[in-house]
Amino acid sequence: MISIENISVRFESFALEDISLELEKSDYLALLGMSGAGKTVLLEVLAGLVKPQTGRIYLEKRDVTDDKIQNRGMGLVYQDLSLFPHMSVFENIAYPLKSKNLGRQGVRERVSELAGETGVLHLLDRSPGTLSGGEAQRVALARTLASDPKILLLDEPLSNLDVKLKAGLRSLLRRIHKSGKTVIHVTHDFMEAATLATKVAIVENGRLIQCGTPDEVFRHPATEFVARFSGIKNLFPCQVLQAKPGTGVREAIVAKKNRISFLGDHHPQDGFLLIPQEDIFVSRQPIDTSAINLFSGLISEAYLAGSGMELVVDTGIEFVVSISRQSYDKLQLKPGEHIWVAFKASAVKFLAG
Repeated sequence: MISIENISVRFESFALEDISLELEKSDYLALLGMSGAGKTVLLEVLAGLVKPQTGRIYLEKRDVTDDKIQNRGMGLVYQDLSLFPHMSVFENIAYPLKSKNLGRQGVRERVSELAGETGVLHLLDRSPGTLSGGEAQRVALARTLASDPKILLLDEPLSNLDVKLKAGLRSLLRRIHKSGKTVIHVTHDFMEAATLATKVAIVENGRLIQCGTPDEVFRHPATEFVARFSGIKNLFPCQVLQAKPGTGVREAIVAKKNRISFLGDHHPQDGFLLIPQEDIFVSRQPIDTSAINLFSGLISEAYLAGSGMELVVDTGIEFVVSISRQSYDKLQLKPGEHIWVAFKASAVKFLAG
């Protein structure tokens, strides 16, 4: 569908270096990174607003690197929306249809169709200045979809919206994607990526450092930056020790004296251990389990997290543990209580430092 090959853009104080990506038709790519990482610049390169110094862009095997904006088949929705303030909502959505020779009735029917799909049919006579943030975002999406782009480019579409509006727009984006549209969505929120995307790409300081499915990236981060950015809370600096002969099990020292076992063939070195918080078990008593990592400690914090609970358990290492609210109540847990935590060696991932 789209092939991005070795794209580089250099400014005085920033450079986007050697970005390469492949997307199939109907992929939904979340482009993740901190503010200033270069995500929006890449969207602008794809849209034709910024010319790369090196690299090529192919859309359906056609080189579009030097094509004009209107000939690329890309539809960009900026974070600031850029609706035409002097036009009504109807006129904003109709604007891209003027060149399609639909006739007045055809334009009206297409605008009504798009407005219905995006939930703004009741706003067609309104001025953009009277719209809420969520309403304006939907109008901007409808206007961009009117041009029937092959790829929809979204720059932080859910930013600055409250929880209810975000939920509504996420549902809309899912419907747009399920209709067959290919989407590239810039965000700094990994939860947006986890709930919407079929592919995730992480950008750090102008470089693409990991790309894959959400499960591949978030469950198996390639670097410390990706792990921390993905919301991994159990990420501990460590020193790997010599392997136990014939076991395939390694040990690493965490916080100077605590030993954690994991699987792998890593030689002695410094790095980080990553333990998903949902892979840690808790109990009032020592746990009878095949898990070889077993620690006792005190609950220092307990708080609601989504539909469950998160515990911070201080064992000499502070583990963050996710459990259901039902388990929390059944075990009668609360801050200050003594508990045991356990996890399998196979649950532990090692990242080289």
